Amino acid sequence: MRVGIIGGGQLGRMMALAGIPLGLRFRFLEPNEDPPCASVGEVVRGAYDDPDALDRFSDGVDVITYEFENVPVDSAKRLSERVPVYPPPMALEVAQDRLVEKETFRALDIGTAPYRKVDTREELDRAVEELGLPAVLKTRRLGYDGKGQAVLEDADSVAVAWERLGGRPLIVESFVDFARELSCLAVRSRSGELRVYPLVENMHTDGILRESRAPAPGITAERAREAAALVERLLDHLDYVGVLAVEFFETDDGLLANEMAPRVHNSGHWSQDGGGVSQFENHIRAILGLPLGDPRPTGWAGMVNLIGGIPSRGESLGAGGARLHLYGKEPRPGRKLGHLNVRADTLEGLERRLAELGEIAARHGEG
Repeated sequence: MRVGIIGGGQLGRMMALAGIPLGLRFRFLEPNEDPPCASVGEVVRGAYDDPDALDRFSDGVDVITYEFENVPVDSAKRLSERVPVYPPPMALEVAQDRLVEKETFRALDIGTAPYRKVDTREELDRAVEELGLPAVLKTRRLGYDGKGQAVLEDADSVAVAWERLGGRPLIVESFVDFARELSCLAVRSRSGELRVYPLVENMHTDGILRESRAPAPGITAERAREAAALVERLLDHLDYVGVLAVEFFETDDGLLANEMAPRVHNSGHWSQDGGGVSQFENHIRAILGLPLGDPRPTGWAGMVNLIGGIPSRGESLGAGGARLHLYGKEPRPGRKLGHLNVRADTLEGLERRLAELGEIAARHGEG
C-alpha cells in the first residue's frame, strides 16, 4: 500500500518513519531539492498547484494526506476526485484563513478572543478603538511561528504595523490575559474511532514553540474534558479524519481557542517516545481506517525544539534518557532543525531532564 504526502518536510518524514514498520510505502509531492523526506520515500518534484505534478503524484497511491495547512485547496479538491484525501479539503479552507477559522469556532460555541476583520487603515483604527490596546494584528493567511503578525501597544506601533502588514486581508485580536498555552491533539479514523491525547502545556518564545510537557502539569479532569469536547465538536463539523491540533489559551474563565492545525503538530512530538502510540502512527492508522492506538504516555513526557543550531549527537544522547530526532535540514536562524524527547516517572524528574535539554539546546542554537 502506498501513501501520498503533500509536502516533504520533517512532519512528512516522521509520518513515513512511523508508517514504514507497518509495511507501507510513501510518495511525496515537494518542489524543493533534497527535502527531509528524501531518505524515506519517492519524491515527485513539482509545485503544489501544477496539474501535471499532481497527476504524477497521485497515480498509484491509495490515500493522500498532507504535512502543512497551506496546501492549495483547489489542489486538494482535484486530488480528492481521484484518491481519498484526509483530512478533508474543508479543513484546509477553515485553517488557511484566520477570520474563517475564528468564525467557525464561534459558530460551534468555541470561545475565542474578541476580534475584528481589517482591510483598510480606517477599519484598523476602528477595531483598535472598539477592542482597545494591547492587541495583535495578524495576516489572515500564511502566518506561522509568529510570522505575519505585530503587537499593537500604542498609536505609534499601530502605524508601524500597518506599514508592514497593510495592503492584504488582516484580522485584529484582543490581547488575552492567559495563564498558559495548551494544545489538544485528537485523532479520528475513517471508521469514526476517536482518541484524544492528554492536554499539552507549551512554552513559546518569539512565537516559536520551545518546550512541551504532557500531560500539562496541574491540569484538572474537568479542564481536560472541556478541551476534548471542544475539539470533538470541530471533528464532527469538519467530518474529519486524521490528527487535528487545537491551540488554546487557558484563562480564569476557561479555554479560548487560538488556532487549529489540520495535521500532525509540533506540540505532539513528545508522543514519539512517551510510551503510547505516536501522533504520526495514529495519523497514518486513521487515514487508512486501521484501529487507533492508545495515546496516553507512560508517566510524564516532554520535548525541547532544536532551533537555529544542532548539538552533537553525543551531547544530546548523553543527557539522561534523551531521544534525538534530526530533520536533515541546514542550520539557519529561527529554523526548526530537530527536537529532543524525554520521559520520566515523575513530574519532578521530567522538569530536571527538560532543564538539562533546554541548556543543551540553548548552547548550540536558540533553545
